[in-house]
Amino acid sequence: MLMQSLIVILMALFLDEMFGEIRRFHPLVGFGRMAIFLEKKFNKKTTLKLRYKGVFSLVVLLIIPLLMILLLQNIIPVYIIEVLILYLAIGRKSLSQHARNIYDALVSDNLNLARSKVGLIVSRDTEKMNRQQVINAGIESVIENSSDAIFAALFWFVIAGAPGVLVYRLVNTLDAMWGYKNKRYYYFGWGAAKLDDLLNWVPARLSVLSFMVVSMRRQVWTLAFEQGLKCSSKNAGPVMAAGASALNIKLGGEAFYQGKKISKPILGRGKKAKASDILEALKLIDKSLLLWVLVLFVLSVLWEMM
Repeated sequence: MLMQSLIVILMALFLDEMFGEIRRFHPLVGFGRMAIFLEKKFNKKTTLKLRYKGVFSLVVLLIIPLLMILLLQNIIPVYIIEVLILYLAIGRKSLSQHARNIYDALVSDNLNLARSKVGLIVSRDTEKMNRQQVINAGIESVIENSSDAIFAALFWFVIAGAPGVLVYRLVNTLDAMWGYKNKRYYYFGWGAAKLDDLLNWVPARLSVLSFMVVSMRRQVWTLAFEQGLKCSSKNAGPVMAAGASALNIKLGGEAFYQGKKISKPILGRGKKAKASDILEALKLIDKSLLLWVLVLFVLSVLWEMM
């Protein structure tokens, strides 16, 4: 069973490396349109009842794709469905390309372009960022998204197959659309945000453990929770702190969100981050991914021997 999962994972990673993210006719585009339709239909009054409407919309949006998978399994071999769904859920190549675009802009001393590129993967204001803020924001986002776009997807595929990774990716998408703590989404997006936190809890901590192992720095685990739990996200915070500690750099500090200055906790310990540390972050993620594959291989061999 584990060996079959490992083969599917390797095939999905191969497709991701070869083709990256689908730019046209991506299934999540249609899903996003459905989410927008339901949000406009039900998210009309700021009352506690909006929580129930948000949860109802969440359930509807999860049930429809799951039913489609059950129907397709009667037509298409299961392993093909698994490979395709996992390929669509993993974002390693896309994450790497975004990071390299930021790095290239910084190396060419094009700060405006670097701000533009980092703005594609962060929610903070980027127009007035200085070079150091761009570097920090880029590394933080790359490390944080590695847990969401790679490790959490792999975790839920191993645990629950294609349905598991599909539910995870759809919930993660809805959290990105509805998970804002503002007047419009505070109640309606509550269910999606809470479920996303729950689904990411274990993968985030496995990501922290992976960074500690591949960097061979014991302080990674300690600093991940000493510093990371001071962040607003109790999943993203430890992952970013662990990544910074593994790279022996410091991240965090001041950032602006919708014109409001936020003082983020210092993450990691060591030197000030440089542009080259963006590439080092990618290396850390790839080493951690290799670790996951090796662990799954060992477990699958042991499973077969039992």
